[in-house]
Amino acid sequence: QVQLVESGGGLVQPGGSLTLSCAFSGDIFRIYDVGWYRQAPGKQRERVATMSMEHTSNITDAVKGRFIISRDTAKRMVYLLMNRLKPEDTAVYYCNANRQTDPNHYDYWGQGTQVTVSS
Repeated sequence: QVQLVESGGGLVQPGGSLTLSCAFSGDIFRIYDVGWYRQAPGKQRERVATMSMEHTSNITDAVKGRFIISRDTAKRMVYLLMNRLKPEDTAVYYCNANRQTDPNHYDYWGQGTQVTVSS
């Protein structure tokens, strides 16, 4: 069973930086696509950044140029480097890992880590 454990959230001032980490266990990491999603109070969960198992990344427009997603296959880790943070980035951030093995789709989530951007 895949497990994802996020860390690195916290309180940061506007304009600051944070790096979120996600530790993967329970299966072969390199065959999974991974990503970061966030959910702000009263809003639906939204995609922030994804990275395929071929290391192709996709960043949502709201954070493009400020956030970078990366993965370390040897350490089985996923990272989200967040720069120039804004109050509207405040949310619970979730790590995701998924793979498609027809006809099955496997989708796993971490417990989330809170990021608060405030002065």
